[in-house]
Amino acid sequence: MARSIDPLVVGRVIGDVLDMFVPTAELVVKYGDKQVANGCEIKPSIVAQRPHVHIPGLIALDSLYTLIMVDPDAPSPSEPTMREWLHWIVVDIPQGMDASKGTELVEYVGPRPPTGIHRYV
Repeated sequence: MARSIDPLVVGRVIGDVLDMFVPTAELVVKYGDKQVANGCEIKPSIVAQRPHVHIPGLIALDSLYTLIMVDPDAPSPSEPTMREWLHWIVVDIPQGMDASKGTELVEYVGPRPPTGIHRYV
């Protein structure tokens, strides 16, 4: 049986941006009616508006999550001199809820990469 390779490894998110980790929660991200997944390519026009982000699972009032969206390839993948460019921060998101139930510390700014294909983490 063939073993699948994690898109975060293929896209060099693991190793370049994040250390190896074991996910403890699932994240469902939708821009409009399009659900996105690790490793997928999407056009900047689709991501102009803030996504619907949901953390499925039982509602556990003692579990709160933080959502941070950054661009590790800013301004360009070949010269990321502004690495970890901040696009969004939401804190205190309850498990089983969506990001709109948290507190937005940094308002969503949709990706507008000036050049090349960028990774958004």
